[in-house]
Amino acid sequence: MDFNFTEEQQLLADTVRRFVREHYSFEARREILKSKEGWSRELWQQLAGLGLTALNVPEAHGGLGAGPVDTMLVMNALGEGLVLEPFLSAAVLTPALLNRIGDEKAAADLLPAIAAGERIVIVAHQEPKTRGELNHVATRAEKSGDSYVLDGIKNVVMHGGTADEFLISARTSGKTGDREGISVFRVAPGASGLKMKVYRTIDEQQAADIELTKVKVPAAALVGAEGRAFPALEAAHELGLSAICGEAVGIMKAVNTATLEYTKSRKQFGQPIAKFQVLQHRMADMFLNAEQATSMSYLAAIKCEEPDAGERRRALSAAKVAIGQAGRFVGQQAIQLHGGMGMTDELIVSHYFKRLTAIDLTFGDTDFHLQQFIATTAA
Repeated sequence: MDFNFTEEQQLLADTVRRFVREHYSFEARREILKSKEGWSRELWQQLAGLGLTALNVPEAHGGLGAGPVDTMLVMNALGEGLVLEPFLSAAVLTPALLNRIGDEKAAADLLPAIAAGERIVIVAHQEPKTRGELNHVATRAEKSGDSYVLDGIKNVVMHGGTADEFLISARTSGKTGDREGISVFRVAPGASGLKMKVYRTIDEQQAADIELTKVKVPAAALVGAEGRAFPALEAAHELGLSAICGEAVGIMKAVNTATLEYTKSRKQFGQPIAKFQVLQHRMADMFLNAEQATSMSYLAAIKCEEPDAGERRRALSAAKVAIGQAGRFVGQQAIQLHGGMGMTDELIVSHYFKRLTAIDLTFGDTDFHLQQFIATTAA
């Protein structure tokens, strides 16, 4: 299998990495975090100018029609700078869902604006106690004349507080846990009966919990065929899982670089601690973990569109487990090698570790995907 990137893919990665290094220093990120939204719309427009918001939008709708490998490379570079803008939630998950759900009207209405970076459309699917089970949907949508009435709760909706519009999953038939009977609806953040609690997560990202109480939307708000949205939701989240694996790899490599630089400058007994053999062994282990994670992120990107569902899920779960374990190891070692300063807000290594921890919990944690891997292998 060829793991070399094309010239265009390498140029894309280099462009994003250069943008991050020029515009996303640790100090600049601190200033962005102080804002109400917790991310910069000005930088979002610059990312749009680079074509990143159009990456997963088909050419027919003004996008670039790129694939999972391109998305992985972008996420790898964005991870290096701990970028706060909603690339994953608004430029990966949402276009992927609209690309697969089979609603040309919704696609034509939303995708050009998404590609241009003019509209933030957020998928609200996760519910309490679901861990990583995408088919666990308790939110209901009851047909009422020429409308639907939605009731339920969505939680940890990334960047939900700044969404211009939501794509909310709800069950139109069946019981919680069924793969059939799940639909998607376009809902405005200001809809009557929609309450939203906005907060910051452990990694300082903005998220929101959404409570839907008799939220009435017109029948035209239904996206795709009624009760047939699960395959599109699953495909979108699989691309998201692949993308977030790429982000984790970018973070791990940045952590290793920061740790190596610190050990070269920190001195004990008159010499840099990087010369102590036991610490060299630990840093070598950190490097090996990051390299293994890199290989698994490639596997996730290649396999997330594999037609064989069993093979696809097995590969993605394997990648999530390996990268979750590697991220924890690299993060913990980095904190210890930085000593007490590694725990403080003043050093970026603590922020890297918090983001790696949040990534492990996103789209199903290590334990969940280990169980999924065993189940798909046994089948």
